[in-house]
Amino acid sequence: MNLEIIVQEPEAAKRSTPLLFIHGMWHGAWCWAEHFMPYFAQHGYATYALSLRGHGASEGKKNLRSVKLSDYVADVEQVVTGMDRAPVLIGHSMGGMVIQKYLESHQLPAAVLMASAPPKGLLASTLRIARRHPLIFLKVNLTQSLYPAVGTPEMCKEVLFSPDMPGAQVEAYFKRLQDESYRAYMDMMLLNLPRLKLIDSPVLVLGAANDKAISPYEVEATAKAYGTQAEIFPDMAHNMMLESGWQAVADSILTWFEEKGL
Repeated sequence: MNLEIIVQEPEAAKRSTPLLFIHGMWHGAWCWAEHFMPYFAQHGYATYALSLRGHGASEGKKNLRSVKLSDYVADVEQVVTGMDRAPVLIGHSMGGMVIQKYLESHQLPAAVLMASAPPKGLLASTLRIARRHPLIFLKVNLTQSLYPAVGTPEMCKEVLFSPDMPGAQVEAYFKRLQDESYRAYMDMMLLNLPRLKLIDSPVLVLGAANDKAISPYEVEATAKAYGTQAEIFPDMAHNMMLESGWQAVADSILTWFEEKGL
């Protein structure tokens, strides 16, 4: 599989553990390149961001609707296999679910779940969207396309960003969004949820207080499932890597890395 991988190396002394960033629904590797990759490279980490198949410049767009969650896990396996050292995986939203499935059969130094799809699946999140926007929910299921859920700048802002995100920024990000696999969505609903007993890598769980997609309650439930405490960032919405408070999130991850000796 021909996959897009964005790379940013540190200019100074390099830390031994690389970072591999995994995006969420509707996004691509680009969402990490604006803030997180340069910031972590500045702190000595070799950073890599993957566009899952059918996203960004990766191949597979024609068959995106039928791509399984296991296919996305295979993409991560392909990239990690080609790396010199096992990375820390950092995943946002759907990317967090991909990481959880990957960890069923792989041991890693650590993983970070940011506003991640929870181990119990996306049913609660789906019901919230269905209640707020029943016609959009109907269209998603009739067309088997996830794009209508973020298909206007207004919906993009509601689902992904804080109310005070400048309109020009929302518009710029909206133009980069794309459709998502309906089959992978169904897998995350109930067809292929993580088997927690198989996962043994250290996990950091982060969430956003004003997240309309993955609620703080769901983030806290995810942390509990992994035997840890979630950190919930105030005044922040779903796209934690692009919100104005992104640096506080990155600094929290760096602090955790220091504690883990990474």
